[in-house]
Amino acid sequence: MPGELDLEDRQALRRVAGLSTELQDVTEVEYRRLRLERVVLVGVWTSGTVTDAEISLMELKALAETAGSEVLDGLIQRRQRPDPATYIGSGKANELRDIVEAEGADTVICDGELTPGQLRQLEEIVKVKVIDRTALILDIFAQHAKSREGKAQVELAQLQYLLPRLRGWGGNLSRQVGGRAAGGVGIGGRGPGETKIELDRRRIRERMAKLRRQISGMSTSRDTMRAQRRGYGVPAVAIAGYTNAGKSSLLNRVTGAGVLVEDALFATLDPTVRKARTQEGRLFTIADTVGFVRHLPHQLIEAFRSTLEEVADADLILHVVDGSHPDPESQLIAVREVLADIEATDVPEIVVVNKADAADPVTLARLTARERHCVVVSARTGVGIPELLALIERELPRLDHEVRMLVPYGRGDLVSRAHQEGEVMSVEHTEEGTILHARVLPSLHHELERVGKPVETV
Repeated sequence: MPGELDLEDRQALRRVAGLSTELQDVTEVEYRRLRLERVVLVGVWTSGTVTDAEISLMELKALAETAGSEVLDGLIQRRQRPDPATYIGSGKANELRDIVEAEGADTVICDGELTPGQLRQLEEIVKVKVIDRTALILDIFAQHAKSREGKAQVELAQLQYLLPRLRGWGGNLSRQVGGRAAGGVGIGGRGPGETKIELDRRRIRERMAKLRRQISGMSTSRDTMRAQRRGYGVPAVAIAGYTNAGKSSLLNRVTGAGVLVEDALFATLDPTVRKARTQEGRLFTIADTVGFVRHLPHQLIEAFRSTLEEVADADLILHVVDGSHPDPESQLIAVREVLADIEATDVPEIVVVNKADAADPVTLARLTARERHCVVVSARTGVGIPELLALIERELPRLDHEVRMLVPYGRGDLVSRAHQEGEVMSVEHTEEGTILHARVLPSLHHELERVGKPVETV
């Protein structure tokens, strides 16, 4: 019947080739100070093609390796929807247990977000630790967070994830009370009040409230700096895109910032803001932000909202996509979903197809035909960077006000701002002051009108 799945697909776990890491040198992951875990990946394929399912599991492999794991095997199962009890069904869970035992794995990673019930029941069957995609991403964020704000944001997201998944064993699960509520047992029969699991929940909620207050306080300084830049009329550009698409490399190429570049997922968590200039010499700020990924946990979006405001408040977004990826269109869709979550869809966007030196020309042609504002670059070699800067120049807010003013020598700061923020066409020094002919933004135009004199009246 239409819509029914092939019997062979439903009855078999499909092994995905090429997913064994087989690390020979454990020092590759030692810097993360984690115990090396031996993992088996498992995913449920509910829609799309088998290629889509395998690409998703390959991405899960990259996430697992970034977290410091050794990937032993990867499996996908074709289902209409994940099993509500064990994610892959009890029969397939037993098969998975046999594979885990044969491979000597100590962890199973599922390519999706599991409910607390699915997590518990699958763990009971396979007899090893089970984590889902969300927990894996949160773990990677925890490893890479460096600043106080980044660490607080990640901890808040982890606690939001953990709260409904707290588990207790034996007596910890019973709610202990005394007096009539406990059946009238009276003196000697009263319990200690809160159970261990209830106490843990209360402590987690208190910690989350404290973290929210801390993050709110720490975001004030960024808001102040952003308002300062706005006051000076300096346009803001934000780099957004899929994780490991080359955002930090692009920032370094455009500004020479020297930001950490690493071939790993989520290497950048703390936003970096640097100054840059267009080919015409116009100043703008450019911010590198955290990378996105398919099914980015909503806890992270909420916790990192203050950081992601750099994107929502920008005048222009450089949406970086990896041109060498097997499915760059899916990356574009995933990033735009997050941009919609943070209400940044109204910000003008330039699609920057990076890694042109490693990309298939057919893929590049398809992307440039599909996207209206698109430029192909290679942050590694510098190809396409001049074209990108020219496109940024055209898309930034226009310098609408042309002025020809006599500025007193005591206000040389305004002349300096015109050089930094605007486009200076001529400067002439006279006895009364500096005659400035320039195109400037409205904020500087207002200042010049207040302290200067139009040249025509002199």
